[in-house]
Amino acid sequence: MTMKYDAIVIGAGSVGTPTAYFLSEAGLKVLVVDELASSGQGQNKAAIGGVRATHSDPAKIQICLQSLDIFSSWMEKTGTDIGWKKGGYCFPVFREKEEKILKSILPIQKKHGLKIDWFDSEGISKVVPGISKKGLIGGTFSPNDGQVSPLLVSESFTNEAMKFGAEFRYRESVIRLLTHGDKENLTVRGIKTTKREYRADAIVNAAGAHASSICKMAGLDIPINPDSHEAGITAPVKSFLDPLVVDIRPGTEGETANFYFGQQTGGQIIFCYTPIKIIPGEDRRSTSEFMPIMAKRMVELIPRFKNLTIRRIWRGLYPMTPDGIAVVGKPRGAEGLYLGIGMCGQGSMMGAGVGYNLAHLITKGSPAIERDVFNLLSPDRDFYSGKKEALK
Repeated sequence: MTMKYDAIVIGAGSVGTPTAYFLSEAGLKVLVVDELASSGQGQNKAAIGGVRATHSDPAKIQICLQSLDIFSSWMEKTGTDIGWKKGGYCFPVFREKEEKILKSILPIQKKHGLKIDWFDSEGISKVVPGISKKGLIGGTFSPNDGQVSPLLVSESFTNEAMKFGAEFRYRESVIRLLTHGDKENLTVRGIKTTKREYRADAIVNAAGAHASSICKMAGLDIPINPDSHEAGITAPVKSFLDPLVVDIRPGTEGETANFYFGQQTGGQIIFCYTPIKIIPGEDRRSTSEFMPIMAKRMVELIPRFKNLTIRRIWRGLYPMTPDGIAVVGKPRGAEGLYLGIGMCGQGSMMGAGVGYNLAHLITKGSPAIERDVFNLLSPDRDFYSGKKEALK
């Protein structure tokens, strides 16, 4: 027997769980399906948990500001600890090239509501204790950004959605979308999984690295191609570092585009870098190159890191779009289908805001941010002609 819901969410991760929460909070009967054993077990659990609105793209700024509002008030709203830490984000600068980039986007960031300023070298030294002052010019600091635990977030969104009646079905893979009409006038009205069929007026694709395959079931060619990134965490040390720090310089030997790290509420230092040579595909095995490269960069920036003990390392996937911008909204040619995909490794920070906007779009017919800004994330855009965001 086909089961009927108001909305079905495909994927119980960084985007899917908040979407389910906000839809169910609005009174809809919601179903979430995921191929894994529980929520947050895909790429969500590989994230390091940074949440920043420090972007150069207006849509990402506004959506991440909403994420920050949601996370910072979550304990008060639900009584649940999600590991929220309001420590800010800092981008230290050692070269004129990066100084020009960061200063050039400050007006855009401030225009769209981000609290951020340029600090001189002394100011950055106070924000990031122990940072190397050799060549330090200054940098930007946005104090309202922060960090969360991605697993605690997905678990809490799931539990709160269930309180509003949302159902979660795990170990079910979507094998087909239930549609009617032709290619010119297609309507999506349900899904067929490995276990049964479900119908709903709204189907949300939040399938992360596998989002393109779901799109193809509706005849849509949305280019989401995963590549892998590595991260790690140390044993806890005494808390000394408030912000999450991003060094956007390329590595001296050409291995890394940037690297970033922060100290969690429990004292652990969590870290990651972006390789210059992209590693495409879904290989999740750790590499032998990552830790020596990462250690060198971290110790050069903050010498006291030389005494840290590494507890573990891992790899996760970035579901990438060609222009480095997420895909959010209603695509043409597939009525009833909504997309929250292609987060480009930023699902943990964007997911809550994306879910809020998708729920607003489904229940009220419009996004929660300005329509013209929201349209920058349109599934119908040309993915190959746009300029990539300056801050990734």
